[in-house]
Amino acid sequence: MPGVARPADKRLSFDEVPDIYDEMRPSYPPTLFDVLFGMLPSEPSIVEVGPGTGQATKDLLARGASVHAVEIGSATAAKLRQKLPSIRLQVSVGDFEQIDLPASSSDALFSATAYHWISARAQTDRPAFLLRPDGIVAIVDLIQVTSAVDHGFFDAATPIYERYGEGRHGPAAPARDAVDPPMRKVLEEDERFHQVVVRRWDWDQTYTAAEYRKLMLTYSGTQMMVPSQRLGLLGDMEALINQEFGGQITRPLVATLTTAALS
Repeated sequence: MPGVARPADKRLSFDEVPDIYDEMRPSYPPTLFDVLFGMLPSEPSIVEVGPGTGQATKDLLARGASVHAVEIGSATAAKLRQKLPSIRLQVSVGDFEQIDLPASSSDALFSATAYHWISARAQTDRPAFLLRPDGIVAIVDLIQVTSAVDHGFFDAATPIYERYGEGRHGPAAPARDAVDPPMRKVLEEDERFHQVVVRRWDWDQTYTAAEYRKLMLTYSGTQMMVPSQRLGLLGDMEALINQEFGGQITRPLVATLTTAALS
């Protein structure tokens, strides 16, 4: 709505659209969880950072884990509890870097498409505090890549983003075979962790124009825009997909699982 202030903490922008987030955010490759659980004891205890509305939490629970999910948004946490009622799921609302959690109590610290919100120091200090010896840090990223499967959509969309001041910042999207999640380097440079491994899966997602418009509403950058500008961006992007791409586009993605063990 015009005149409504945006949240001071950008992370809380997700909390304004929990139902859309739950509908549109993708899940993750089942084999990713097969690999992860092959590294863990039976019925592990897992701290999950930034679960959203449970896109990965459901897979952790389905494989027998007990999950303590730490979610900063109260509305998002409520959606998660509603969606996944389980005696093996505890949901805490708060900032993962500050919330009180017991030391040396978990078999794994897991985060899917959320750990980049954690400060650099806490990315390793917190798991070093929370994990049991040989406990596993497991960080999942969805990384957009350059690929012909998008039929040029993202190049065509660039002028629209720039028109609304939302042009890309930072390095260009990598090729599939060049994907290197940031947590690999972070963990390799911390002597408290060893056996750092990155695994990758192609995980392209296809959307209609209306679905892609909804997906964009789950991005913090879009949510933080002035409402009139946001509506303009969404409308122009939906029109581009309908008029020049036959009403459907594919977002080329690689899912990565970066793991390391606490020494």
